[in-house]
Amino acid sequence: MTSDPHSDATSHVPGLRGWIEHRTGLDALLRTALDEPIPGGARLAYIFGSGLLFIFLSQIITGVFLALYYVPSADHAHTTIAYITKSVTAGSFLRSLHAYGASAMVVVLLLHISQTYIYGAYKGRRELLWLSGCILFGLVMAMAFTGYLLPWDQRAYFATAVGTNAASELPGIGESLKLLMRGGTEMGTLTISRFFVAHVFLVPALIFSFLASHIFLFRKAGPAGPINEDPYRPTQKPEPFYPRQVVMDLSLTALLIIGLGVLAFLAPVQLGPPANPADTQYVPRPEWYYLPIFQWLKYWHGAGSIVGVLIIPTVLVLAIVAVPFLDRRSERRPWKRPIAMGAYAFVIASLIGLGLRSQYLDRHDPGVVQQLAKQREEEDAFMKKPFEVELSAASLVAANVALADPLAAKGKAIFEAQSCNACHGDGGTGTAAAPALVGIGAKLSTDQVTELLKHPTAKMTAGGMPTVDLPSDDLKALVAYVESLK
Repeated sequence: MTSDPHSDATSHVPGLRGWIEHRTGLDALLRTALDEPIPGGARLAYIFGSGLLFIFLSQIITGVFLALYYVPSADHAHTTIAYITKSVTAGSFLRSLHAYGASAMVVVLLLHISQTYIYGAYKGRRELLWLSGCILFGLVMAMAFTGYLLPWDQRAYFATAVGTNAASELPGIGESLKLLMRGGTEMGTLTISRFFVAHVFLVPALIFSFLASHIFLFRKAGPAGPINEDPYRPTQKPEPFYPRQVVMDLSLTALLIIGLGVLAFLAPVQLGPPANPADTQYVPRPEWYYLPIFQWLKYWHGAGSIVGVLIIPTVLVLAIVAVPFLDRRSERRPWKRPIAMGAYAFVIASLIGLGLRSQYLDRHDPGVVQQLAKQREEEDAFMKKPFEVELSAASLVAANVALADPLAAKGKAIFEAQSCNACHGDGGTGTAAAPALVGIGAKLSTDQVTELLKHPTAKMTAGGMPTVDLPSDDLKALVAYVESLK
């Protein structure tokens, strides 16, 4: 007769908990996680890693709820975000939590990397741990970049246009990279769908993979301990992760919950008017964490761009990744590492300086100040308007009606062949160059529409409307299509 090897270990645990433990070993797993020894004891300096994990989980949860309503297409992306913001119960709060969470993740990530660097916690067989952290940093910035476009408002469209144009500055592969990101020469539905797939599936999957590797490597190497600890052979008395460090980590989590909640409630994230590629006056500005890069790219043009866009950033990234291999001494105290601390101070001061410089230039350019104020007013005006289905979405029904009517379907093809959509927009939804045609059939008779096409008014001619000179059958089909746009 054989005995169960786990029976003695779990026989003292009663009820459901004992049943679960007998089959999963959950208690042993928790003991392994919570009894991790920390050389020198718990410290507030060690809380940022757990804070990052919490924010990442919060982003996943809020992102899932937002994705339940979101449609990744140029016709519907902005409409669905407007619906979430204006009509869904707590939708604006949820979206604001997600948006502020992205900024909080960048802040806490910078604090975590700074603490690791200043404490010399990359020393002592922790090279792979540092490398995985650098990759995670890049993935988090990729998450922020891909998510920024998804609302498809003016701010998102033009800021992403600047970002993808910056990628084209890379010698050799720049244009191909730009085409890959956009899905073509211009930004549209293919761009949104690619950014959506990257933001929701590809980048999070990579983050999960490298996060698991990061935690495994951290547990393998163990905490580095305080700055006066030997990174190879810790000598200070260890203290278990539980309870003091757990309490400190949970305290940061509570502060993040309260802070993000208060921000989302008191200062909801704005949504501007839908993207209008024809707006040549719009002044794009990225989020604060990309502002230094935005300013840096202004200084490099023409042949010199290879230095500023490729060589200098590549050298900087390689230097950061190679830190554990360049600094092999066991000394961890910051005041004993002047070169390392000087390099850190130079990089941080440069990033802050570039960001402040960008804001300074904006504040001292009257044209930019006026345009940015106008853009804020447009965002405020849009937010105050009640939710309504935008014409681009409503026209989908009209397009389907047109396709159900052979004559209107023929007119739709003529409408596009004559480039009418270049001014009046796809589905006649209107652009900055010409008014919308949706609903015109309810205002004018067939004869009146035909007459306007053949003999535009003086105002229409001044706005660039040409005379429509088509065979009678084609003109009749075009009028039928225009009237179907209801």
